[in-house]
Amino acid sequence: MSNVKQSELWIGGEHVKPSSGKYFDDLNPLDDSLYSRVAEATAADMDRAVQVAHEAFLANKHLLAKDREVWFMRAASLMERDFQEYVDILIDEVGSPIGKAQFEVDYCINALRAAAGIPRTLRGDIIPSDNPGVFSMAIREPVGVVAAISPFNVPLLKVSKQGATPLSCGNAVVLLPSEFSSQVSLRFAQTLHEAGVPAGLFNVVTGNPFEIGDVLTSHKKVASITFCGSPRVGTHVAELAAKDLKPITLELGGKSPLIVLDDADLDEAVEAAALGTFFFQGQACMASSRIYLQRGIAEAFTEKFVAAAGQVGRGDLRQPDTFVGPIISERQRERVRRHLSDARDKGVTVLAGGEWDGNRCQPTVLSGVTEEMEVCRNETFGPVTSLYVFDTVDEALERANDTVYGLSFSIFTRDIDTALDLAHRAESGAVHINRPTIQDEPCPPFGGQGLSGHGREGTEADLDILTQWKWITIRMGKRQ
Repeated sequence: MSNVKQSELWIGGEHVKPSSGKYFDDLNPLDDSLYSRVAEATAADMDRAVQVAHEAFLANKHLLAKDREVWFMRAASLMERDFQEYVDILIDEVGSPIGKAQFEVDYCINALRAAAGIPRTLRGDIIPSDNPGVFSMAIREPVGVVAAISPFNVPLLKVSKQGATPLSCGNAVVLLPSEFSSQVSLRFAQTLHEAGVPAGLFNVVTGNPFEIGDVLTSHKKVASITFCGSPRVGTHVAELAAKDLKPITLELGGKSPLIVLDDADLDEAVEAAALGTFFFQGQACMASSRIYLQRGIAEAFTEKFVAAAGQVGRGDLRQPDTFVGPIISERQRERVRRHLSDARDKGVTVLAGGEWDGNRCQPTVLSGVTEEMEVCRNETFGPVTSLYVFDTVDEALERANDTVYGLSFSIFTRDIDTALDLAHRAESGAVHINRPTIQDEPCPPFGGQGLSGHGREGTEADLDILTQWKWITIRMGKRQ
């Protein structure tokens, strides 16, 4: 216990003890050992954070673009300096294999640099007026305090979007991180502080999101909301936002399909399917949880893919050949177990995996999945995928689109005409041709359809909820 760190709230540019005086356990998912003791905020703490953020917004809203852009260039350099520290947190707090942790830190660095370019792109417009002698223009202004709620699976990736982009537009942020990944968010807050972000513009409030989340999203001084999490909670957040007409971005779940046609490069398709299914042990909204195989290559693909699943590294998280780590929490593990048990009871064929090594689920490949099985349509959020065979391209598209989700979609074929036709007809926020379903970059408009979300994230797409238009007219000379 003497080596376990204790973290406080981050409000107004300093560490603040929770008014409750309480702390909760943050466990290392590898063995459920105690990783840190985390401040458990109350509604009063959350209210204080929002009030501080609002005051900081008013005090700093007129800073110049050059003032804001320098924060993120400095922060990116600091992240490079502290690269290994961030990697270690992602490994020990959320069970990230080192490759995933390194990717996430690198992504954050790129996102910070992308954010540095935003302040100078917040341009308005000159609008021809219908009235003589009138100069008409529209400008973008920051909205105020942005509420950000981040997930456990890519906490640094999300906080770099949910934190840096609102700040670059001139807003203030109050972040509520997942209770399973608070430390990386608190460390990010310190990086921004060291980079020169004024006190109070970025705040982190830790605690039970089911107890203090509504206090944040329904707060009268919160102007907009960016949320990443489950469809169930996202729907609830959207209902709260609607009451006050707050703009909102929701990035939710997925049941992403990967289609392999007869003419595809099988080795590339197998590699992409393995990455898309087993990356971060399947704890990704873009995971390839449904794989559709055209009949001509189904047997060959299945043989190669099952072999690949059996060779996925599950060793030391700090070794580069380790790809699958532990499932984050007992609650998440129980969902994976329930899906597998239900499928077995209803006659599924387990082609690979299906068992557990401690808190790790083995890479699992299923066939014979039917509609009555939970795994068929629901998001498992584990290293589990299902194989289906089809005959025609139209059949594959119909089955791939037959879902309440619509986040990511992957197609493997050498026929570019067929690929583009499928891409246009795919009911999905993103389509990747001869690439895995898991893709993310700071700038593209990222988001989904249906229960996969609402709105888009990205350096330009985010402007829809982070800024608001203001129309200004000026009478030139004497009234005519």
